[in-house]
Amino acid sequence: MHRLRMLNLNSVEAEATFDRVARLAATFTQTPLAMVNFINDERQMFRGMYVPTGSPDDPVDTSGGIPFDLSHLGREAPGDYGFCPHVVAQRSQLALEDVFDYPRFKGNPLVNDLGVRSYLGTPLRDNTGVILGTVCVADVKPRTWDRQLRQGMQELTETLLSEFKLRDSLLAQQQELFAVFDGAPFPIMLTEGPDHLLRYANGRQGQAFGMVPQFSLGRQVLPGLAQVGVFDAMDDALRTGRPTSVSRVSLRTYDSATPQEFNFLCTPVRTSPNAPFKGVLTVAMNATAQGQAGAEPQAFAANVQQRFEQLGGGALADSVPGGWGGHPGGGH
Repeated sequence: MHRLRMLNLNSVEAEATFDRVARLAATFTQTPLAMVNFINDERQMFRGMYVPTGSPDDPVDTSGGIPFDLSHLGREAPGDYGFCPHVVAQRSQLALEDVFDYPRFKGNPLVNDLGVRSYLGTPLRDNTGVILGTVCVADVKPRTWDRQLRQGMQELTETLLSEFKLRDSLLAQQQELFAVFDGAPFPIMLTEGPDHLLRYANGRQGQAFGMVPQFSLGRQVLPGLAQVGVFDAMDDALRTGRPTSVSRVSLRTYDSATPQEFNFLCTPVRTSPNAPFKGVLTVAMNATAQGQAGAEPQAFAANVQQRFEQLGGGALADSVPGGWGGHPGGGH
């Protein structure tokens, strides 16, 4: 689960790259169901999926008719549903030519719900060797999964290694950006998704509002910020794609004996210009303290949005607003 979180894969959100691989798997094997399935400790997430449409342009031959309706099929399932968890557990390819030949598998809900009779699943390993899930295909009739089909599925699965390497490269660039955050003179946190999982918080954030574990739920571990509406503002920023703010709220902080007034600016962020907003950068300015320029957090947030969109292009800016530089340490 930690690896899926680091790679931004621990959700049900569909991605074109994985849908394309599922479509290729279905075309190659001529099967009516194919998935790129990521599995964590709690559920399965079909971020790549192919089901037949019945269109003449569909790459899978459905001239015999589609024997079951897949229009209701969702992008997630319980952790013990189907055959993919067995692939992950045994860390090797699983080929079921006729599910009814295997007492262990013929009672699986996948057989009753979708009429699946045959299945071929391949472990999906990332570039570090961690098994994240499967690439799998299934049919409603018995199938012979010959050596060519098994090898082809293995090779197709390995094409995703470059995707995981790219995500690791983006992570490394994010760490450079986080080093800049560490040097900021005001509290900063970066959260991910509608649940506001805490991806990062700098040292000033911890000193003021408390140290919190990575990937914890923001509202739960920072109740003081939730009470004054900061997470509501973050909700608005993520939903609208526009910065939102909370002005002059009084908070007791860990680094001051008296309540302090803060202004919060919540800026939605994305990792490329055309990608959806997936996170929120929240910058807090201590309005009680003297000598802080009010425009500095806004300029900083705008600069960070630019930097996130440059990730993956090898273009991280060399300077930051206000003349302060980053240094490792302090983040958590």
